[in-house]
Amino acid sequence: MNQYNILVAEDDLDIQELMVEFLNANNYNVDAVSDGVECMHKFKEKDYDLIILDIMMPNLDGYTTCKMIRNTSNVPIIFLTALNEESNQMNGFDIGADDYITKPFSFNILIKRVEAVLRRSSNSVSSEFLSFDNLRLNLNTYSIEVEDRDVELTLKEFNILKELIEKYPHIVTRENLLDSIWGYDFYGDTRIVDAHIKNIRKKIGVPCIKTVKGIGYTLEKNV
Repeated sequence: MNQYNILVAEDDLDIQELMVEFLNANNYNVDAVSDGVECMHKFKEKDYDLIILDIMMPNLDGYTTCKMIRNTSNVPIIFLTALNEESNQMNGFDIGADDYITKPFSFNILIKRVEAVLRRSSNSVSSEFLSFDNLRLNLNTYSIEVEDRDVELTLKEFNILKELIEKYPHIVTRENLLDSIWGYDFYGDTRIVDAHIKNIRKKIGVPCIKTVKGIGYTLEKNV
């Protein structure tokens, strides 16, 4: 078995200790923290293959932590929480979680979920590209090619374009872009989205981003 690196963020120290012991016993390398702030510090220090996040943590909750991680990384994330309402689970998936396990849980089921998420992640590494017309986004290097030329985008510009491609042909509202790209880090108005769209259009040089007046943006193919 590959020596995968897993980060566990769980504020219940008894559960945290048991998870670490059980994952270690199954040949995983595990680091453990007790809140979202510590999780972000660890995440920035080391490359992880999977992050297991409790939602109800002090200082920085799991939802916020997930959003912050998703601004820079596609690392698989499993939510582990006592919140078992469907709306809570839907929210977790909407902000980028790969799986959702409710407490109380079986450690054997936890291992199977971890194996499944890591397997899906490993199988998708070779296809981590998004394409739309003459645009090609590399999700591993955060680089973009437009008509065989390299274009340099900021991370937020890259993520905006990624969101538009993933949601095509649907319209993405300015509010949705604010929430998914800036998350809780930004409390301004939607004009910041318009400014970033303007910069993206200028850099890529192809008229594929369409403004839907009063709503948001979508992509359209050149004909």
